Amino acid sequence: MNAEPTGEGRHGGSDQERSLADTSTEFEAFRSYLHVLAETQLHAKLKSKVDASDIVQQTLLQAYRSRDQFRGQSSAEKAGWLRRILGNVVYALARDFSRQRRDVSREQSIQAIEASSIMLGNLLSAENSSPSAALHREERAAALAQAMLELTEEQRRAIILKYWENASLADIAQELGKSTEAVAGLIFRGMKRLRQQFGNGEQG
Repeated sequence: MNAEPTGEGRHGGSDQERSLADTSTEFEAFRSYLHVLAETQLHAKLKSKVDASDIVQQTLLQAYRSRDQFRGQSSAEKAGWLRRILGNVVYALARDFSRQRRDVSREQSIQAIEASSIMLGNLLSAENSSPSAALHREERAAALAQAMLELTEEQRRAIILKYWENASLADIAQELGKSTEAVAGLIFRGMKRLRQQFGNGEQG
């Protein structure tokens, strides 16, 4: 089994470690994917205290320090290993910033990341649970993550709130400080742009 860094203790690293992580292309290829997954876990209270980019940087640093412990071979296995590290990092940060530190367990945090990745892979397609579909979903999730980062921040946040958090247009409008009509437009234009790159889907 792969060893699993906890993501606890330090929320940063030395300049040398950051430089090493930045040059580690084997992990850098997953930065966009991890960034979108991190954004899906940043609920309002946590979002005001930490940035998704910082979470991803810490995740990549943890992965770089522990790279010799990774025993997988495929890209999908590496993505799964990185998701667990990301889940640990999010858990540690949420625990540090929360007054009620036992609200969410470490395993729940990791499971939330896994569910988020599945949601990302299924965003523009019907659900399919076959092994081949699961592999395709992994690849699709990574590609969709890159495409989502090309949307405006408001479009991406509105889509995350709608599809990941099942928020109503009214709730999204309140968080973004916009009218429900403006929010509907953000979601429509964002999803349209994603569909243009990945084909038509059923969700709107």
